Amino acid sequence: MTDGLGLPAQKDYKSTLNLPETAFAMKADLANREPAWLAQWQQVGLYQQIRQARQGAPKYILHDGPPYANGAIHLGHAVNKVLKDIIVKSKTLSGYDAPYVPGWDCHGLPIELKVEEKVGKVGVKVDANAFRAHCRTYAASQVAMQKEDFKRLGVLGDWENPYLTMNFRQEAYTVRALAKIVANGHVQAGMKPVNWCLDCRSALAEAEVEYEDKVSDAIDVGFGWVGLAALAASPALAGVSLAGVQKVQLAIWTTTPWTLPANRAVALAPDLNYTLISYSKQGHRVGLVVASELLAGVVQRYGIEAYQTLCQFEGRALEGQLLQHPLIAGLQVPIICGDHVTATSGTGAVHTAPGHGVDDYVVGKQYNLEVFNPVGANGVYVDDSPVLPGTHIYKANPLIIELLKTNGALLAHEKIMHSYPHCWRHKTPIIFRATPQWFISMQAEGLRSSALAAIDRVQWVPDWGKNRIEAMVKDRPDWCISRQRTWGVPITLFVHQQTGRLHPDTPALCERVAGLIEQQGIEAWFNLDVNAFLGADAQTYVACTDTLDVWFDSGVTHFAVLDALAGLHSPADLYLEGSDQHRGWFQTSLLSSLAISNQAPFKQVLTHGFVVDEHGHKMSKSKGNVITPEQIIGQMGADGVRFWVASSDYRYDMTAGKEIFSRTTDGYRRIRNTIRFLLANLHGFVPSQHMVAPADLVALDAYIVSAAAELQGQVIAAYEALDFHRVARLITDFCSQDLGGFYLDIIKDRQYTVQATALARRSAQSALYHVTQSLLRLVSPILSFTAQEAWPLVPEQAEPYVFTSHWYAFPATGASSLTAGQWQQLIAIKAAVNKQLEQARNQKIIGASLAAHVSLWVKPEVKALLDQLGDELRFVFICSRVDVMPWQDGAGEPTDIEGIACTIQPAEGQKCVRCWHVTTDVGQHSHAAAHPHLCGRCVVNVEGNGEERCYA
Repeated sequence: MTDGLGLPAQKDYKSTLNLPETAFAMKADLANREPAWLAQWQQVGLYQQIRQARQGAPKYILHDGPPYANGAIHLGHAVNKVLKDIIVKSKTLSGYDAPYVPGWDCHGLPIELKVEEKVGKVGVKVDANAFRAHCRTYAASQVAMQKEDFKRLGVLGDWENPYLTMNFRQEAYTVRALAKIVANGHVQAGMKPVNWCLDCRSALAEAEVEYEDKVSDAIDVGFGWVGLAALAASPALAGVSLAGVQKVQLAIWTTTPWTLPANRAVALAPDLNYTLISYSKQGHRVGLVVASELLAGVVQRYGIEAYQTLCQFEGRALEGQLLQHPLIAGLQVPIICGDHVTATSGTGAVHTAPGHGVDDYVVGKQYNLEVFNPVGANGVYVDDSPVLPGTHIYKANPLIIELLKTNGALLAHEKIMHSYPHCWRHKTPIIFRATPQWFISMQAEGLRSSALAAIDRVQWVPDWGKNRIEAMVKDRPDWCISRQRTWGVPITLFVHQQTGRLHPDTPALCERVAGLIEQQGIEAWFNLDVNAFLGADAQTYVACTDTLDVWFDSGVTHFAVLDALAGLHSPADLYLEGSDQHRGWFQTSLLSSLAISNQAPFKQVLTHGFVVDEHGHKMSKSKGNVITPEQIIGQMGADGVRFWVASSDYRYDMTAGKEIFSRTTDGYRRIRNTIRFLLANLHGFVPSQHMVAPADLVALDAYIVSAAAELQGQVIAAYEALDFHRVARLITDFCSQDLGGFYLDIIKDRQYTVQATALARRSAQSALYHVTQSLLRLVSPILSFTAQEAWPLVPEQAEPYVFTSHWYAFPATGASSLTAGQWQQLIAIKAAVNKQLEQARNQKIIGASLAAHVSLWVKPEVKALLDQLGDELRFVFICSRVDVMPWQDGAGEPTDIEGIACTIQPAEGQKCVRCWHVTTDVGQHSHAAAHPHLCGRCVVNVEGNGEERCYA
């Protein structure tokens, strides 16, 4: 047969080529396809299959810090759950039995506020029991909503049996935890100042307080001496005359004028130097005591133009002297000494109200000061307040300032902007207010020192987490565990009506109550018939009406979940939450565990940063920069979210935005396309029949198997180090550089053109099989959907799910004709030649690289390596001809590698229609009549015994 010009017609050799074929889609379409996979995983009980596969293996317990059951999940939730899932899945691949039991925090004020919006306040439109029932229903609805969103992220866990702090059993174990802490002597009742939110009408935990700027009235107040005789007789004034001085004041500075009615002392630093000056004021000579270091600023602030220094002394010299309260006639307050007083600002003298400040309370205990609090829960002075009864404290500030001015006690007044504690829910300023509360003492049984010692034994990731929590524990006050709420685990204690002491059988009583709660929930306590429960003791003991701080609920889950549920254990191997939990869950878990069993609840703690926008701003509705997980999943699928999380360095704040997600998509596509190429080129490969022994692999195939094994070791080490952005980078680089930029490009010719059953092709397929088996496992903790999509498409896959497998066991490749170092050298040379080829294409010297003839002039040590590959060197460079000559000065164009010069020119000959190489033997062989358009190599692959390859 001839064509229209009388030449032999060109045959179609497509059927002689080994074209790639796979069911693995090029377009991921994850947003639409992932839900079906999730449904299938749930239907087959995938999580239970994983547990079954690891039955009897060593345990690895990552304990889930419970999110609060209120509102839709945000990106921070997604980061948290995905990081946990990556760890659990990687540990499973490492051979551990790593169960994941998700949990939720279900009690507390935010849920109460939501329910109040629907049914009204307790005691107004609904009784307490009905209100708690509504709270349970609401919390359950929020758990159900959040659960579906977490599952949509591909997070595998025991979603059908989560732990909820409102489960009856969980509530009972929370009570049992309290009983153990009481029995160990850590719980105390006391009238102590606590963080108090006027909107919540409740005490706040330390973790529920955040600091924001606030404008306050800053005032300087003079506390006058009660008679100057006592001051004059003081050793501090030895030899100093007060003649002519009509009054002396000790100046304090405060930003909370409303706390002055509760003042019970003025504190000085015992070792600090103070100065007594005298100056003229409205025709009278007055004295003033301030810290010497602050004197210059004070006189300027008070407008004192001239003064006389009378003497200087240490603060301890005035201890015990009495001062007149500036607002309450007849009330005298002492001068005391406290180590908390400094000369960094103010006057060096601190107004001390034990009912309104922690430092004040602590120093007040040393001096037996009254813990006086005239402020009610609503922020209004109580009816018997000695100052402004019935007035709200914020309205009282200007009134108090006016009273001080009238009394001659106001020395200065200005408005200042400063950082001030706010309620994290209402975003309103809080106050410090002494109320009867229950506390876990940091000192009574040495809890602070135990905590600091335990922190040293825990591994903190990143390591700065240790310093952060250490500083917080060193400075934290006693833990106020009581709240005045309706929806919470009750403090199940009976207190003597006269002495305030706990019932002597408290542990046994708590266990009885816990048994009731385990059957009926917390309602059992609130409905308890105390007379029937206590018998005769009911006449002298009353039941506590407070509820536990919700941070206690979540903090004791090491006891109520890890120790109580089958298949788990305490201490946990890992706790993982956001960096704000050093002052929250990490700390409450640590303190409660030490108080219960004198051990830390975790061996390792990982903290991650927050999610910010591309400008580094925190996401908020008011800024309009909020991106929800649902939005990202709709664009990139859950695997896109997971890859973004893994690719980000969680040690710092994580950036979310259009540009970063675009880069994430590019990285994902690179990995997906690599997986697709691998699977497509395994078409027709049956490992049990076609696997080539390691010793018989073509040198390039042996190298890539070795490189993949090395990658696997590095990735596993990065998983172990919890260094997930390194995992993502290693895998992405391997796909784009080692595979896409080198190996896969080279083997295309061999894969497509040699005989299907030839050793040269089976060698490449064997290598691809090893690489694929490893790569799918390596990416599965991160790209869970994609890995499982590809997993069944691997020939003769033994297990149905990648998640039940172990890390791949590579065969030992043994000695190869080329070492890994030599291949690395070849990769560098290939990169240098590629630049020259690209320049030649740009200059129109050649079209595709297969049309090129590459001439190299190289130094002897390089020539020996290149000569070893012989004609197969052209397959490495993906060109039609390579000539290697000894180095000659001035020959060729310099390359990026010293000692190698190169020239690119068009290859001589014709283009083979089958392999596209340009050679001089097209149609010039013994089968030219039958195959006039083929090169000799293709004829051997079509008609003969097939081509052999040794190197590439």
